[in-house]
Formats: sequence, structure tokens, C-alpha cells
Amino acid sequence: MQSMCYSLTIKYEVVNMKVLIACEFSGIVRETFRQQGHLAVSCDLLETEHLGLHIQGDVLNELENGWDLMIAHPPCTYLAVSGARWFKDRPDEQKQALDFVRQLMKAPITYIAIENPIGVISSQIRKPDQIIQPWMFGHGETKATCLWLKNLPKLVPTNIVDGRVGRIWKESPGPNRWKNRSRTYQGIAEAMATQWGKFDCLG
Repeated sequence: MQSMCYSLTIKYEVVNMKVLIACEFSGIVRETFRQQGHLAVSCDLLETEHLGLHIQGDVLNELENGWDLMIAHPPCTYLAVSGARWFKDRPDEQKQALDFVRQLMKAPITYIAIENPIGVISSQIRKPDQIIQPWMFGHGETKATCLWLKNLPKLVPTNIVDGRVGRIWKESPGPNRWKNRSRTYQGIAEAMATQWGKFDCLG
């Protein structure tokens, strides 16, 4: 079911920020921001897995709708080093993926965070501002995640725990493996909402 945010008139609640969660089908980051009192909307080509404010479509068509903050998770198929063996055979796809990232970075939004695994964004566009791990936010696993930030502070670890297991990478092949690899850890989503969801913390 496609849920569009444009038909909603928010008159009865105080909305702290208008937040776009780009390229998210899971609803994890969206709902975490919503629970903090923000008007959070996800956008993806896929339907959302959890009922909420979601635009099913091309996020590039939504960038100029007055967002305060965007957190983007562009598809990493042609960007992450895990797929490097295929890069030479898919130059056009990689160029399109990089152009998509550049458009997200240039969006007319004051606060932007772009998240992706270690890959060619670092060499073809610019190095990330921060690299985080799930074990910094309460999940005893490894999954290096790069953050490219615009007017946002680096995330401060909230709960450093033991455990350095690459659970997602060891998951057996299957139709949902890519989805499981792309979902944001709840602890990271909570850190984003808590630390980036306050104007007084952003200057």
C-alpha cells in the first residue's frame, strides 16, 4: 500500500523537524524519528514493510519539498567493495549509482546524512566524515558503515558492547538476504534520532 504524505494536514501535534528518510523500505529510521515527535517520511521504490508515512517512488522527485533533515541510504549494489569483482563489467550501472549519490548530496536540504558501506563513494566523490560500527550502539556485530555529513555532528557511540561477529555477511544466500543487509540497526537509528533530531544540537 502506498502512503503519501501530501494529503495529511498536521494541525494537532507539534512537529519538531520535517525529516525525509530516503531509500528506506523498512521504516526503522522513519519510525524512530516519529517516536521522537518528528514528522518523518520514508521514500523508496519498494512498499514500506511497516505502516507509516511512506512515499513509494523516486526520491529525487521529493527533494525540494521543504525538508529540514534527510538521511539517505542509497542502494550499494554498484558502490560497495563487496561487489568490486563486478565493477569492471558494470561501468554504466556504477556511474548511475554515483550520480544518484551526488544528487542526494546536492539536495537543497540544510542537514544531510548519507549512509553506505565502504566503497567507491570514498574514492570517486569524497571520503566519509565518519565510519561507525553496530557494536558502538548496542549490537555485538561488525558492519562498517560510512557517513557523509552536511551540517551534522558525528554520531557519538551510545552503548559500546562486546561482540565482533559479521552476522549479516554470514547469512545464507536467499531472496531476502539483500534486504536484511540493508536494514538499519535499531541502536544506530536511535542515535540518529536522538543526536540529530534536535535543532539546538545542530547550531
